[in-house]
Amino acid sequence: MSAPAFSPATTVNAAGPTAAELLAFALRTAADPDVVAALPLDPEGRTWIRLDGPGGSEAWLIGWPPGTGTGWHDHAESRGAFATAQGRLTEHSLSVRLPSEGWQSLHLASGVDRSRRLGAGAGRAFGEHHVHEVLNESATEHAISVHAYYPPLPLIRRYSRSGPVLHLEHVERPADWQ
Repeated sequence: MSAPAFSPATTVNAAGPTAAELLAFALRTAADPDVVAALPLDPEGRTWIRLDGPGGSEAWLIGWPPGTGTGWHDHAESRGAFATAQGRLTEHSLSVRLPSEGWQSLHLASGVDRSRRLGAGAGRAFGEHHVHEVLNESATEHAISVHAYYPPLPLIRRYSRSGPVLHLEHVERPADWQ
């Protein structure tokens, strides 16, 4: 999908933006009605526009039709943040760091699941290897959010989950989603 890139100004440290700086960018951008209005919405599937993130980060404006989600995934060695611009998103995440390689299935201990709801104006920062899924659980309303990652995403690992068992399904590279 080709669309204009937006680049709200920000300052970052020499090592690239921190998760807190990515969150500040996501919140600021999500509050910009001109950026949010630029996203075409599709009733059937997610839509997105690539944004110019701060300090060389990768950023996206994403539209979520009712009932859509990402499935369980991580962003490898990238830290990140996202903020809801419109609607409400739910994030389910794991409070433990998983091994980054060398496994296909893991049995998760009890008590590692976390959930949070993020309405318009709310956001979330996270570190490397953060495993989560993001959902628009509304049956009637679109949600829109801003996501930023640094370093730019080298890959996304996709997982399936059955109760406490997390299974690595496949790995996506940037060419798969850009």
